[in-house]
Amino acid sequence: MERVSVFGTGYLGATHAAGMAELGHEVIGVDTDEAKVARLQAGDLPFFEPGLPELLARHVESGRLRFTTDPAEAASEADVHFIGVGTPQKHGKHAADLTQVHAVVDALAPLLDRPAVILGKSTVPVGTAAQLTMRFQELAPAGAAVELGWNPEFLREGLAVQDTLRPDRIVLGVDPGRPGSVEEVTRRIYAPILDAGTPVIVTDLATAELAKVAANAFLATKISFINAMAEVCDAVGADVRDLADAIGHDARIGRAFLNAGLGFGGGCLPKDLRAFRARASELGVGESLAFLREVESINTRRRGRVVDLARQAVGGRLEGARIAVLGVAFKPDSDDIRDSPALDVAGRLHLEGADVLVYDPRAMANAARSWPTLAFADSVEDAVAGARLVIVATEWQEFREADPGALAKLVVERQVIDARNCLDVDAWCAAGWRYQGLGRHAS
Repeated sequence: MERVSVFGTGYLGATHAAGMAELGHEVIGVDTDEAKVARLQAGDLPFFEPGLPELLARHVESGRLRFTTDPAEAASEADVHFIGVGTPQKHGKHAADLTQVHAVVDALAPLLDRPAVILGKSTVPVGTAAQLTMRFQELAPAGAAVELGWNPEFLREGLAVQDTLRPDRIVLGVDPGRPGSVEEVTRRIYAPILDAGTPVIVTDLATAELAKVAANAFLATKISFINAMAEVCDAVGADVRDLADAIGHDARIGRAFLNAGLGFGGGCLPKDLRAFRARASELGVGESLAFLREVESINTRRRGRVVDLARQAVGGRLEGARIAVLGVAFKPDSDDIRDSPALDVAGRLHLEGADVLVYDPRAMANAARSWPTLAFADSVEDAVAGARLVIVATEWQEFREADPGALAKLVVERQVIDARNCLDVDAWCAAGWRYQGLGRHAS
């Protein structure tokens, strides 16, 4: 058992803290937000993530996990400190804002009067860890006895508990000039995971920092590639799902993330792409990542494509047209609306004068705060009642399993835009719906 602190109790930090407690460690979560800390200490999760509320409540109740606003508690009681704060996009710029990361260093370092290991999990521009190492050693009374490693997170919203407790790999960056203790401590912390056979990649700090942004850039590129193919398929009458199957059987390509649709969003992929490009430009290698600009452009075009299809479906003019939008979270099993393609589409339709009614199983409260002028329904049935057009914008299982025959009795016109290519085309067509996918044709 290790004594661990986690600085930052947002999506990453709260998940990691609960996960470390599950692995048997004593954990202190630290945050400057008193209201958030109070909720977490009461076992109440401020956001939706499957499986995490139970994990949080269990370990708060057991006493293995607690939360505080006082970094001195963490410094005095823990020997290992994780940095899991946010690194949002700078206002008006593409670069990452490291304000929260630096705030943790400035608060924690002066309190470290004995040997300690710092493990960074936040997504930061390459080169940050080396700078933070010097800062810790300058400010900490223990000096060089404070060692830093970088241990990037690879969480998928909706699967964060699984990705914390059963990850597909653990990456650790260490200072090549000081091998040993950071790796030893990290292996002890993750011992149950490593004992289960999870591979660990120990590398230098810069490579570990690059691992997260490079992974996100590759995934975004793969998504935008198949969405570009969907545009071609629409032009020639081909089917992008069959195309994805055909090329996905090639082991060099793989089928995962070749799902054409409305595109990616959320709090990580879009901002990480922009920050990666910004950092590459600072390093003088901006041309190497210039292609990511087109990756993002393709992604953004998908939203406009769905709005265009909606306009065509209601006769060329959106004003006054009753449209049901199913889903506003950026992905299923999440209430996250950050850079959500689904919410963006709903908002664009609303701004063009459409009578939009939105339903989402989890994200409506967040969406209402962001778009208070949108109208929200209590169920799928309420959302589609009287609609001329239904748009499936987030691929929740509830929407996949909806009965097209029953919904057909509620709408004014049986028209559906499957913006996630997640519906059973044959079933919807058999129920009399005019089906429109992205890069797909009705059979």
